[in-house]
This record gives sequence, C-alpha cells and structure tokens, in this order.
Amino acid sequence: MLSVVCRFLPLLMVLVAWTAPSFAEQGMAIDPATCLGCHSDKISVKEFAASVHGKNACTSCHVDITDLAKHMRKEIKVQKVQCERCHEKENAEYYTSVHVSKGVTCANCHNDIHIVKPWKDNKRKVVATCLRCHDKEKVYQQSIHGKAVAAGNMDSAACSDCHGLHAIKPLGDPKSHANREFHTKVCLKCHADEKLMAKNKVFTVAVKTYMESYHGKNYRLGFPERVAGCADCHTAHSVLPASDPKSSVNPDNLVKTCSKCHSKATPLFTQFYAHGEHNDREKYPILFYTFICMTGLLVSTFAVFWLHTLLWMFRGFVENREKAAILHSGEHLHVVPEAHKQYRRFTRRHIFLHILVITSFLGLSLTGLPLKFSNQHWAVSLMNLYGGSANAGLIHRICAGITFVYFGSALAMTVHFLFIRKDIKGNFLQRLFGPDSLCPNLRDITDVVNMVKWFLFKGPKPTFERWTYWEKFDFIAVFWGMFAIGGSGLMLWFPELFGMFLPGWMFNVATIIHSDEALLATGFIFSVHFFNTHGRPEKFPMDFVIFNGQISKEEMIEERGDQWKRYEEQGITEKFAAKRTSGVVYDFILKGFGFTAVLIGIGLLVLMIIAFVGSSH
Repeated sequence: MLSVVCRFLPLLMVLVAWTAPSFAEQGMAIDPATCLGCHSDKISVKEFAASVHGKNACTSCHVDITDLAKHMRKEIKVQKVQCERCHEKENAEYYTSVHVSKGVTCANCHNDIHIVKPWKDNKRKVVATCLRCHDKEKVYQQSIHGKAVAAGNMDSAACSDCHGLHAIKPLGDPKSHANREFHTKVCLKCHADEKLMAKNKVFTVAVKTYMESYHGKNYRLGFPERVAGCADCHTAHSVLPASDPKSSVNPDNLVKTCSKCHSKATPLFTQFYAHGEHNDREKYPILFYTFICMTGLLVSTFAVFWLHTLLWMFRGFVENREKAAILHSGEHLHVVPEAHKQYRRFTRRHIFLHILVITSFLGLSLTGLPLKFSNQHWAVSLMNLYGGSANAGLIHRICAGITFVYFGSALAMTVHFLFIRKDIKGNFLQRLFGPDSLCPNLRDITDVVNMVKWFLFKGPKPTFERWTYWEKFDFIAVFWGMFAIGGSGLMLWFPELFGMFLPGWMFNVATIIHSDEALLATGFIFSVHFFNTHGRPEKFPMDFVIFNGQISKEEMIEERGDQWKRYEEQGITEKFAAKRTSGVVYDFILKGFGFTAVLIGIGLLVLMIIAFVGSSH
C-alpha cells in the first residue's frame, strides 16, 4: 500500500499546488506535499517523513515562505533557517561555544537536516560528525575509547562526553587554569563513577591514587595549572593500554612522556608508580610495608604519649587541689629562701634557635597540612589565602631551609658539647651519658617508673636532673624527623636530581614517609608537646622559660631538684644566677609570639581532627 502511495504522491502534490496559494493567502501553512511536489528531486519523501522533522510543515523552518505563488515566481528569496526558534536550549549553549567564533553553524554539523533521525545516544554518529572537520584527531578511532564506541559500547567516551554537544568551550591558553583543569575534569566524569566503571570492568583505583598524589592534591585544591593532569600522561585522544607500543605510558615511551614536565627524566625516574596503591600488598609490597611501618609508628607513639598526657592531666589536677587545700589551712608546703630569685636555664642562642624551630614548624604545618588534607574545605581556603599552591610551596621550602639551619646549629652545638667545652668534666662517653646531656641514659628509666607511680598515686612526685625524659624524647625526635621528613622532603623537592640514581618508586616511598612523619610531628607537637610544656596544670597557660631563659629558684628546686643539688655540691649555683630579669617590652613581644604560636597549633590540631572525623564517615 505504501509503495502505491509513494508512486502517485508527486502527482498528488502537483494537484494540491494548484489550490495551495489560496490557503497561504489566508495565513495557513503550506502543505508539505505541495513543497515536495517541486523539491522531491532533492528531498526524499520517504526519508523526510521518517525524520525527526517529518511531522513539521516545511514553513515551520522556512518561515519566510508566506506566499507560495510569489515563491514559485522567485519573488521571495529563501532566507537562512533559524533553528533557534525551536531549539532554544541548544541555541543558548551554541552561542557560548567555540563554534560561534569559528563560523560553524548548525547546518555544518546537521547537514542531513531533511533526513536526520533521532540519534538515541548513538555516539558513533557524534564521532562521525566531529571527524568530518577534526580529521587530525582520527587517532581517537584507534584508541581504547574509539574502538569501544565503534564496537557499540555507548558507555565509552566519545567527543561529546569530553567536549559537550553544543556548549563546546575553547581550551584557550594551554597553561591557563581552564585548560589545565579540562585535562583532568572530563576524565573524572566517567572514571570516578564507580558503578559505570564496575559495569565496564574498569578499575577505579586510577582516580583514587591520582587524588592521593601531589598532582591530584593540587588539582583538588584548585590549582591544576601547577601539575600534570590525566591527558598529560595518557594523551587526550590517543588513549591506549600500556601494553601497546604506541601508548604514551608504554615503558619504552615513559621517558618522553615524563620529559614534557620533568626535562631531566631518566629511565630510573620513570619507575615511579603513577597509580601505586599502598593498600595492595601483592602489586606494591614495598609501599604496603612502608605504610604499615609508618602507621605502626604513629599509632604506638600516640597511644603511649596520649595515655601519658591523660594520666598527667588528672594527677596534676588532683595535686593542684591538694596544694590549694594546704594553703587554705594556713600551712606551707616548703619554705625556700629567695624563692623568686631568677636563674639562667637557657642562653640567648638556645632562645634564638627555639624561635627558629617554632617559626619553621608552624610555617611547614600551615602549608603542608592543606596538601595532606586536600579534600577539606578549610584546606582550599588556606591555599587561597596563600595565593595558591605555588606560594604555599615557596613558603614551605623556605621553612624547610630554616629547619636545616637550626638542625645544623644543633649538630655544631652537640660537637662543641662533647669535644670542646671546658666547663664540663669527663671524656666523650661520660659527657654523652652525663646529667647535662640530652642523650637518654639509665636514669631515664627510673624517672619514667617514678612518674608512672606518681600518676597512679603509688609514690611521690619525682624530681629531675637538667633534662627530663620527655624533653630528651623531643630532642631525639628532631634527629629522627630530620632524616625521615628532611630526607624524604629533599627527594620530593629535587625529584629529577634523585631520579638520576634512585628508582622512581622511591618517590612513592618518600611520599608515604614524608606525609605520615609530618602527621606524627604535627599531631605530637600540638597535642603532647604543648601539654608537656604549657598545658599541664603546673604550667598552664604557658611556660615562658624558653623565651626569657630564666627559671625561679623555687620552681627549679621543685621540678629539677637533683640538678640544683648537684650545682650546690659543685658550688656553682650563683654562676647561673640571672643578672637581671627580662624587660617588659621583650616579655610582651615574646609572650605574644608564644601565645600566637600555641593558638595556631591548637587551631591546626582541631582542623586535623575535623579532617579525620570527616574521612571516617
């Protein structure tokens, strides 16, 4: 039946055309059959009827044809069709696209307008359309994505998945924020979708490990222009499996790929695990056991010292109440002649070095923690406050330089103490394990035991020598930290230099060590060290000795009675008597500095807790 209709349709159209002018003159639409009576040589009646526009009249698009007779006499010039009259949304997107500035119109892509059928998410049609102009990107057809689309997998990425259908934005300056963000953002649309990846049997570890890397953290913080994105390593269109010799991530091509950013990359350098996962013991055993060791160090250190802090906090609170009760009864704990006389505990050199320690540590913490917890809103705010990750990195490196300065000074002072000083008796070993040394000795074991007995109300509060066991731990931790944090930090600071003689996976190890050791240091300083020095009931709100170097006679006898007793036996107590107390201005400035440092540290500790609580949900 349909074939019969099609056979006589042209004749029918001619007959209708004789009567159609009267309809047009009355403002009525011209019947499509009338138009097709003349234009059937260019427009297939059957295909137009089956197209998406088949239910529309010809004058729905060709609105300028209002008088058929004049049109047939060529008195009305056919104007360019205005697709925006119906396709408002697509038109709005189109006018924000790069195609507008390039003069690409709707008809350039939809040149089959009379026979176009619903594309029904058939990405093969999109690819074929785009490649008519973008023939230089035909490498896409040989990529993982291109082959999958050609095979009928509509989940695979086509041109429109990355660039959009109508709102195709210009990439602009290759170094611009928008361009650099695009290199990764479009990839995450699919590869961060766990359900989509599971459906297509594609692992999602790539996104997770990228976000945990230095590159990914900078991207998440909002500074993709500072790092490599997905397309920088895998290319934009020629994405191939690593096993393919043409792949940009094939082992034979990695030096060339990495050299785009790291100009001095070597084959050793390219052994870096770009998507190494420390939780995968089978594929990355080195990373797994490094992470286990660092986690064990963190957990054990915090478990011991947080318990120590809690016990001390409670016992100190009880002791303060006991002292207050004794004073209220009118009694005195002990009478110390010249109790408030000041004695020198630290020299100006010690004070200056401690100020360097505080400054560098806070600078490193303020700039390093946002990178560690890059998924937090406060991390983004801090980075924006610094003016970007590049500024934060500069501050971080300056503070690292200060750290190496005070560490070098500590080493010089250690050598001077052990081998040069004349006022300390004994040979090298006697000085190393003597009462004035910060090196742990057997006495520290006794002090720990006596302190625990006091915590548990089993004995009196112990007195100490010049250095307590927790002060020695802090000092030794600086040495360990310098090798762990300092060594790994130098590797990450100068990767191309170390990549000349170290395998690339060492940077993965260095990242784990640097990150976890920094977490240990900041968590310990801001919770344990702050309590030991400033927060314990005997000292709250601050022990100012490190800023003015002075301690009262009463305080010295109560806390470091064995040191005072030794000085008395040697007859050198007055040698350490302070000639004068520190000035008001000096005290005001340094106390302000000290309180500011403590408040910043506590604030960062709170942010760290928020980050951990947030990540656990």
